Amino acid sequence: MTHTANHPVRLAVVDAPDQPPPSPALEELYRGFERELLIPLWTEIGDLMPPHPRSKAVPHLWRWRSLLALAERAGHLVPVGRGGERRAIALANPGLGGRPFATPTLWAAIQYLMPGEDAPEHRHTQHAFRFVVEGEGVWTVVGRDPVPMRRGDFLPQVGWNWHAHHNGAAEPMAWIDGLDIPFQYAVDAQFFEFGRDRISDAERTTPDRSRSERLWGHPGLRPVSAPGPRPGTPLLAYRWADTDRALADQLDLEAEGYAGTVEPGHAAVRYTNPTTGGDVLPTIRAEMHRIRTGAETAPRREAGSSVFQVFDGSGRVTVGDRSWSVTRGDLFVVPSWQPFSARSEASASDSDSGALDLFRFSDGPVFEALHLDRVTVEGNGKA
Repeated sequence: MTHTANHPVRLAVVDAPDQPPPSPALEELYRGFERELLIPLWTEIGDLMPPHPRSKAVPHLWRWRSLLALAERAGHLVPVGRGGERRAIALANPGLGGRPFATPTLWAAIQYLMPGEDAPEHRHTQHAFRFVVEGEGVWTVVGRDPVPMRRGDFLPQVGWNWHAHHNGAAEPMAWIDGLDIPFQYAVDAQFFEFGRDRISDAERTTPDRSRSERLWGHPGLRPVSAPGPRPGTPLLAYRWADTDRALADQLDLEAEGYAGTVEPGHAAVRYTNPTTGGDVLPTIRAEMHRIRTGAETAPRREAGSSVFQVFDGSGRVTVGDRSWSVTRGDLFVVPSWQPFSARSEASASDSDSGALDLFRFSDGPVFEALHLDRVTVEGNGKA
């Protein structure tokens, strides 16, 4: 076989520590490896088996005001319909070669729906959620169950469920989508199917509570009519009023001298599947964090990546060697094993709670299922 420039395997003899000494025989050996599409570990071990994760993703910040302005322009130029399906604009991490991926495992996008518009029904194996940082008036219809979307609501949806969206309001609305598209893309697991072109009149109704909430949305209670665990949550909406109350109670307990926060001034809750107590989705973990004004979180490293959105307030976040001042709506990425910390500079003028509220989603369930999870927090050395 003649060696060509476009051959997929190219091996170079190098005079370097931990490499075999250069020789004509070694050159001949490497050409034989190339012909048979073989790569010796000794030429790749530093890249394939590093001492700690070296993510190709990099820390990056997207400003909400810029995203919203561009989404609004797209709303007037780009139709929503069969084929295009969604007016969703993905965050592209600058370290991932122009792919529409926020991290190697996570997709994040701003989705924008004009008044009266429908996003057509479809389903896919990718697990998904919607999170609303501002606005209301859109209903997501999952399995023909209309679910209202409002500020602060977290709306998860396990894969392979039919879903559509409808804006019944007189104003446009934007929210963020989170999916495990990059993960399923990497492991060749994805399926997609078109649904109905139009939802029914009954699905255009605007109930205050969806059927899923009426059945599953009662804290500490589950219907006896639906026994057994489910891989993803059957509850389609986690309302902001409940999340807000839980975070406020944690900080109040701390102020009264009782345990409840994860560290001083830092309250946090995790959205859970009511049938298992585990994560809401098989591949995605979602949390809300509240940091009291003046408090700063300890630098934390995790194997696995995260995307954060500032829900309310202002502060300063540090990811690796990057640091930014952030305000409502801003999104940023924490790649695998990059240290992350946040300091709250919120006040009553920019936060309803007077604190810095951060929504976070991550690939934690994947890493835990594969026993690849690892965490260190500065000051305790635990891993």
